[in-house]
Amino acid sequence: MIYREFIYAANRNSGYDKNNLAFVYMKGDIKKNYDLIRRDLLNSGTVVDITRSNSPITEIWSTNEGYKWQGKGEQQQLKVIEYRTDRTFVKTMGLHLIAGRDIDIEKYPSDSNAVLLTEMTVRQMGFADPLGQVLRNDAGTWHVVGVIKDFVTGSLFNSIHPVVIQGPNRQQGPNSWFGTITFKLDPHNNTSENIAKLGAIFKRYNPNYPFEYFFADKYDTAKLAGDEHIGTLAALFAGMAIFISCLGLFGLSAYMAESRLREVGVRKILGASIMRLITLLSKDFLVLVIIAFVIASPVAWWFMSQWLEEIPYHINLSWWMFGLTGLLSVIIAAGTVGFQAVQAALTNPVRVLRTD
Repeated sequence: MIYREFIYAANRNSGYDKNNLAFVYMKGDIKKNYDLIRRDLLNSGTVVDITRSNSPITEIWSTNEGYKWQGKGEQQQLKVIEYRTDRTFVKTMGLHLIAGRDIDIEKYPSDSNAVLLTEMTVRQMGFADPLGQVLRNDAGTWHVVGVIKDFVTGSLFNSIHPVVIQGPNRQQGPNSWFGTITFKLDPHNNTSENIAKLGAIFKRYNPNYPFEYFFADKYDTAKLAGDEHIGTLAALFAGMAIFISCLGLFGLSAYMAESRLREVGVRKILGASIMRLITLLSKDFLVLVIIAFVIASPVAWWFMSQWLEEIPYHINLSWWMFGLTGLLSVIIAAGTVGFQAVQAALTNPVRVLRTD
């Protein structure tokens, strides 16, 4: 179940296009040289689009509960995730625009106070027609210019949260909130060539810092690495438990087979088949394994239910998971005990009875 949960999250559709999407943090002279960097990146053919934001789309750095709008109830509270951008955030990230347009302060100077809302934000604010609606918070007044489909941010295990994407409000300063440059690499070029050109351009305008870049898809995968250790440890300890159990079964079956050799010899002389003898020697152990499975299943169900309830985006427990586990348990036990049972069943009864 732990393994399936991690695979489930890793294959989740985040709602934006991670392919060839990369970002760098704005360090050193990048902020003051951004216009030159952007010009050179676009002219080099390395990127097809570029945007600035307060944080990578894969992270949550800002939330706000202070938005007000017409029709908001007195007791209504809405906590939204905030992103800030200057232009083409939707296009660069590969988000899906449902209504309106993207923010672009070059084409529309008034977009310094524009916002984009996600579907969930629109629903929770109760807008039937969100375009043109006005929002207010401590930073000023905002007008809605577009609506985008919901997307996942932060952990891939997160549920969908309401998101507001702001333009660069002039009261906050044109550059004060930007901490990341995100760009879509040209897919027609070789990735290594793209990175080499990127590195040369950033090194030219920010020579005192190493060029560090991150791909969005690998960044998300890396965030799962810590959680995957839990799955690895769970698999390791489960394997150790199975191995120790098999050692116990093997020892017990060896003792049982040795103590019942005379009985097996007599039954074989009286016409018992090899298969019947193997069944005779194995069934008691298999009954114990089935009893153990019946006891363990509700305990495992309860613990896994508690664990999954703490994860917003998770798989559902199904009966077939327990059925498959029970079947594998029986197969492992049968393989362990069966070796001794087959040896005992194939023993020459004449030799055993003569010795007795």
